[in-house]
Amino acid sequence: MKTVDLTTGNVQRVILTLALPLVGSSLLQFTYSLVDMFWVGALGSDAVASVGAASFYIMLGQAIQSLIVVGAGIKVSQAVGKRDLKFIQRYVRAGRRLNLALGLSYASLLIFFGHSLIGFLNMNAPTVERLAYGYLLVSAPMLIFSFFNLLFARLFSAYGNTTTAMRINATGVILNMVLSPIFIYPLQLGVLGAALATLVANVVMFGFFWRRARSLFNWDEVIQPTRTDYKEIFRLGFPMATQRILFTVISIFLARMIGSYGTEAIAAQRIGLQIESIAYMMIGGLNGAMASYTGQNIGAQKVDRVYEGYRVTTRLGIVYTGFIMLLFIIVPDFLIGLFVEDVRTIDIGASYLRIIGISLVFSSIEMIGNGYFSGLGLPKIPATISIIFTVARIPLALLLEPYLGIDAIWWSIAISSIIKGLASALFVRLTKKEVTSLAEAV
Repeated sequence: MKTVDLTTGNVQRVILTLALPLVGSSLLQFTYSLVDMFWVGALGSDAVASVGAASFYIMLGQAIQSLIVVGAGIKVSQAVGKRDLKFIQRYVRAGRRLNLALGLSYASLLIFFGHSLIGFLNMNAPTVERLAYGYLLVSAPMLIFSFFNLLFARLFSAYGNTTTAMRINATGVILNMVLSPIFIYPLQLGVLGAALATLVANVVMFGFFWRRARSLFNWDEVIQPTRTDYKEIFRLGFPMATQRILFTVISIFLARMIGSYGTEAIAAQRIGLQIESIAYMMIGGLNGAMASYTGQNIGAQKVDRVYEGYRVTTRLGIVYTGFIMLLFIIVPDFLIGLFVEDVRTIDIGASYLRIIGISLVFSSIEMIGNGYFSGLGLPKIPATISIIFTVARIPLALLLEPYLGIDAIWWSIAISSIIKGLASALFVRLTKKEVTSLAEAV
């Protein structure tokens, strides 16, 4: 498998070469999500709301799993930069073992406590709750395979090889897009059909990832991870995982508030989130590229190159999200109306896009900063920023709700995202001296 050296060459070209396959994977996933939302949306707002409700707990699982993905990714990318084959093998094996244990545990949690988790959202809609639990039940085993797919993609990225992951993701997405309408309509499985299609696609992707990973990661079986290796993965992954878990938990509490406005509100947010991913497919690609790029260069002790990479990546993110912001402000009704015909759902969703659109540029700054600090092995900084201001969303929403209604929830998200972006940029400036000493210690 091809390994890409990120420590030499034109910085912008290296960043784009690394990021574009990640963006390509996100674009494929985005395309699938839109097509899937189209098929599910044809079943009605209750179907969309049920998928949206179940999705919060799927995202929670992925947030918990980032404990392993982030920690193993940081250590492997730095080891690749140092050309330390022994450490690479140890951290890859440690990551795989932790991943399996977590996947089995979380899937069991969803199966046995799924009814209670869905009930917590307080939707007061028995049909929606029943559909949501069925979707969650099928998604539980899917997450075991999805966890490994996410881990392998991150480890490939640590090698500077994002093209392989894109090709495998493309295979899974195309398969999902083909199977989803077949399972939903001809086989008459409805919402369960959408979940089953995703399960099959992830199993197939896992097969491809495992086959490709064996050629890169299975070397000397004598080399085994130590207890310290496991601790290092947890130490580095814990801050970012805490951030993502808290983000998802806060989203679940906000979803409980949204649920009080009816299933149309839940459906509107679900559709809005899918459309919003237009922005995050690029931001996510730049985030992943920044983490791997920074990790390799800090491992090679090329500090000036690290700074230049951050500046270049931030400019790319601002330009892209600025364009998406204008799109969300100008034609939000049209975008929501592509998926549902219900007037109230369209009105709520359009308001969501207008308000969230204002914060997109700052969200890109925050996520690129996350990649930067993760690559440096300083995940506590972005995690602290995110935790403080994400928690603030709930009291802010409660404070504004008497005046703005459901828009108060959207404004609480937008305002906190703006502050997080500004704080991230500030800490990049404040920690420059630490970076130099860190490079010498790696």
